Amino acid sequence: MDKETNLSEMADLTKTEEQEVEKSLDEEVEKTPHTLEADSGVGWEGDSSTSGTVHSTENEKEVVSDNQDGRAKRKNLDPEDEPPKKHEVGHGQAVAAHYNELQEVGLEKRSQSRIFYLRNFNNWTKSVLIGEFIDRVRRKKNDITVLDLGCGKGGDLLKWKKGRIKKLVCTDIADISVQQCKQRYEDMKARCRYNEHIFDAEFIQADSTKDLLSSKYNDSDMRFDICSCQFVYHYSFETYEQADMMLKNACGNLSPGGYFIGTTPNSFELVKRLEASETNSFGNEVYNVKFEKKGEYPLFGCKYDFHLEEVVDVPEFLVYFPLLEEMAKKHGMKLVYKMTFREFYEEKIKNEEHKMLLRRMQALEPYSTFGDSRLVSDKPDDYEHAKEFIKDGKAKLPLGTLSKSEWEATSIYLVFAFEKQL
Repeated sequence: MDKETNLSEMADLTKTEEQEVEKSLDEEVEKTPHTLEADSGVGWEGDSSTSGTVHSTENEKEVVSDNQDGRAKRKNLDPEDEPPKKHEVGHGQAVAAHYNELQEVGLEKRSQSRIFYLRNFNNWTKSVLIGEFIDRVRRKKNDITVLDLGCGKGGDLLKWKKGRIKKLVCTDIADISVQQCKQRYEDMKARCRYNEHIFDAEFIQADSTKDLLSSKYNDSDMRFDICSCQFVYHYSFETYEQADMMLKNACGNLSPGGYFIGTTPNSFELVKRLEASETNSFGNEVYNVKFEKKGEYPLFGCKYDFHLEEVVDVPEFLVYFPLLEEMAKKHGMKLVYKMTFREFYEEKIKNEEHKMLLRRMQALEPYSTFGDSRLVSDKPDDYEHAKEFIKDGKAKLPLGTLSKSEWEATSIYLVFAFEKQL
């Protein structure tokens, strides 16, 4: 087993502080059992921060830099393509329009992007999450059916192909994105060699926060083994009704023992960084988050504007995860786990296959003190964590890392997984 080392300690809240925060919000939830009001505001405290993570191996060292000064970022950061979109009335259409207008970017241009490694790191996280739950299902059955809820332009199609699933349903609010996803699938299918397996697929343009998807399936009684919702669910938290409809679509047609998995911003981290800011916004040259005001954070409809270089520039909504967990119970779901991206990385990188995948996907930037490679960031302090690690003699060069600015952007996310109860 490879040795794992922390570059610096993670600045989490104490258990007592975290419990107090959750208790105050849980009390708010109890006041309105199954008809939670969007105007029920409550103050939040941050529950976790992130600091540099380092992974050491015999022949390579990898570092993930962390946010030391408490900033926040939030939104869909996706390596293979932009994240999907969720909405409501005018807001939903604005989100759909934003993603429809995003242009496809070739591999050459993508490799020159300021957030190239950030997107690859997020993509690695999704790949590992999806692979884990395909493996869990395959222990019980071979024919796997998947719902990709918020499929975007089809950034995860290759993951499903590698997972050797039988059937995939892709749905998204943006019609052009769905068309591009379908074309991507057709191109992938055309490239398949003789006798090479590829899943069957259907594609649905719909607003999953308002439309009942089962009425749109080719087979309304279709059952899924996995529902994957990557960098999307937070769009539904504009109202209770929308968040609940999204859950119904995600979980309603899951087979017993099936899984609802995804990635979404960590509301505790966002609020923590907001409260640490002198204004109602925070960020860096990679991302920016702007709230309307501080101090009041309603359970639903708590909107903020999020900008991520080259990819995202739309409003989003805070998702208080303990509330999501309670709502999911109504749909027969039980939490398997919830982890920050940092926690997920530190856990999964222990697996040699995951470590090799990290390298193949170029999810960390090579860093050397010799100045023999061009870095994505020109800011001197963006690599201080890597310099310190090298200075301590803990690393062989080149070191794998993310710039501080990129880590501040990606470290606001968490991964989650729920299981459908029998």
